Amino acid sequence: MKPAFSVIFLTTLIGAGQGLFLALFTHHSYALFGLLQMQSDAFYGYGSVIALLFLGLGLFAAVFHLGKPSYMITRAWRGILQWRTSWMSRELIALPAFMGVVFLYGAVHLVGYEPAVVTLPSGLVIDLSVVIGVIGTLLAFALFVCTGMIYACLRFLREWHSPLTVINYILLGGSSGFILAACYSASAAPSEANFFAKWAVIITLFALVGRIAALVRNARLKPKSSLQTAIGVKHPYIVQRSMGAMGGTFNTRDFFHGRSAAFLRAIKPAFLLLAFVIPLALLALGLFTPMLLGVAFILQYIGLLAERWFFFAQANHPQNLYYQTIG
Repeated sequence: MKPAFSVIFLTTLIGAGQGLFLALFTHHSYALFGLLQMQSDAFYGYGSVIALLFLGLGLFAAVFHLGKPSYMITRAWRGILQWRTSWMSRELIALPAFMGVVFLYGAVHLVGYEPAVVTLPSGLVIDLSVVIGVIGTLLAFALFVCTGMIYACLRFLREWHSPLTVINYILLGGSSGFILAACYSASAAPSEANFFAKWAVIITLFALVGRIAALVRNARLKPKSSLQTAIGVKHPYIVQRSMGAMGGTFNTRDFFHGRSAAFLRAIKPAFLLLAFVIPLALLALGLFTPMLLGVAFILQYIGLLAERWFFFAQANHPQNLYYQTIG
């Protein structure tokens, strides 16, 4: 498939925003039970602002994927009408809902409006921010699932049609978000940076395992179709000389990335190093030198852009069996 950079930026940016919110509320939950020191409202509030910034940038990037960006405003409501059958429609519902909850979570902290909602038998007080955080966590995972299932539900694109697609969207977004949280904490709450960095290491290791598992699975896929079945001819020796057009068409532009096999082989180790290996090393060093946490996030994000490009490019649409030679 042809990677769309608008979608690449959309998925990586909102993934980082989702992961950052999950990191903040994870810390909040630990502190609620006395496992960590509760931080100031400003820490959680401004962290939510950063998460909203990434989510907003991702939403802005999505506008450029439309044929007419102005439709984003005038006709966006039509995109949710197929929510019963379309994962994209569900994503269009989940994303603004999640952004709204992140806004509320940050607002109640920054304003200081955190009334008690319920007191547990143990005496633990659950305030409004905790309730909003739980809802936000559920919506974050719902959004991950919706985004991943847009691709995992496509049976004819076998490289995507796997539970690993959804799992990797969750793990990669979580890894990016926790590294961002470690970077943010290094300046806003230095004593808590190690908490986020250690969780980032764990999630990044799981993400590396999940991505390698997907690469191994896809490498073992065997085509179900051939040039013979594509054109309905059973002769064993068929060589395509032309696709019936003198130049490129919609089919050759939008269903094939146009890069060589050598380029694909080169980008794979590049994104594995940038998205996983180097950030893991920097996170380990960042436990002692916090400045490296920011470098880890930047390098990993570049690696995730390459990883997401490869994710889309690796999917081989069946129509490419026919539209493969211009002639």
